[in-house]
Amino acid sequence: MKIVVPATSANLGPGFDALGLAVSLYNEVDIKPSKYHSLSIKGEGSDKAKLKKNNLFLTIFYEIYKDLKGKKDKFRFEFTNNIPFSRGLGSSSAVIVGAIASAYEMAGVKVSKEKVLNRALTYESHPDNIAPAVYGGFVTSVVEEGKVFIQKKELPKNLQAVMCIPNRAMSTSHSRTKLPKNFPISKVVYNLSHAAFLSAAFFGENWDMLRVASKDAMHEDIRIEAMPELKEVRDIALKSGALMSTLSGSGSSFFSLCFEKDAKRVESALKERFKKFRIEIFDLDNLGYKIYR
Repeated sequence: MKIVVPATSANLGPGFDALGLAVSLYNEVDIKPSKYHSLSIKGEGSDKAKLKKNNLFLTIFYEIYKDLKGKKDKFRFEFTNNIPFSRGLGSSSAVIVGAIASAYEMAGVKVSKEKVLNRALTYESHPDNIAPAVYGGFVTSVVEEGKVFIQKKELPKNLQAVMCIPNRAMSTSHSRTKLPKNFPISKVVYNLSHAAFLSAAFFGENWDMLRVASKDAMHEDIRIEAMPELKEVRDIALKSGALMSTLSGSGSSFFSLCFEKDAKRVESALKERFKKFRIEIFDLDNLGYKIYR
């Protein structure tokens, strides 16, 4: 089997740990029965020997596979990693979702996307990345009594993502330590209202409202302090015609949503200013993970 899992951009400004969407940049894993356990890695992480010894995908895969089958069979795993590590594009969520769905498939047990998502929550405590990795599209999620509930909006083909991927990483766990333990009620209300407005704009396809709706008062500016040039990324993207421009997850990547007709202009403006950063246009993914036999 082969599983293909999309990259994701989470938070989208004010939707801290709750909002996300899927981007057409994929990690792929080919899995085959084998006489011996083995794995190979191409792309991201291919130069990291420890990934072969301490591989999160294999840990989760075998944990679930053994639970389903009662034994640990041998397989050949071939990883093609295209999602950059520690860049706010959901690389860990892609691993978690891919491992869970693959374990069920190789065990011959049918599983719903709802169950994959809820099992993923045991490895990733918030659903903003794992939900769009499972379902694709724009997804708003809530967790109630340990269960994830989602609403999904398929995104039209005339929208594209312009991703600005810096040449250095930002640690999610480290950036969270920089956030305040408490927020004034004014900032909480600001983000609640903007996250609700952002969701309404996506579902209603009121794209001209996204620039206002995507503003954040709780986490973006604090996280951007570690890489101040990202403020300029946002300014240039919006000035060049982006509908919205937000820190992707905890960074360091920046996500700009554009009409297809404007994406090249935004890409060119960012490439002109940030020559050492990877600037690339991606379509949006509406399917989430896909399995091929």
